[in-house]
Amino acid sequence: MRKYWVGGLLALLSLTLALWAGFGSSAKAAPAKQKLTKVTLQLKWVTQSQFAGYYAAKAKGYYKAMGLDVNIKVGGPDITPEQVVASGQADFGLDWLPSLLATRDTGTDIVNIAQVFTRSG
Repeated sequence: MRKYWVGGLLALLSLTLALWAGFGSSAKAAPAKQKLTKVTLQLKWVTQSQFAGYYAAKAKGYYKAMGLDVNIKVGGPDITPEQVVASGQADFGLDWLPSLLATRDTGTDIVNIAQVFTRSG
């Protein structure tokens, strides 16, 4: 159970830092009346423990505190996060690095911000 908690925490921190870096360097929380920037995160798979950090951050208001309105899209067997991001249906996606590299080899203009998975299983 500890490895899932640590993995979720690392994933949450990675996404938060990546989003923060992409939207400015101000360490101040967004004012309550400021319009939130809408972003969509495409998960690799269906909702499960490895994505708990993303859902917890949303539930606790961490994204809103940084000025973000995060929509989390559930993945599945027929969902390829790289294709969803490349088509403009999501701003960020979670997938394994080899999948991302294979997609880039096809000429798709997509960037890896961070690799949040250290191993499978």
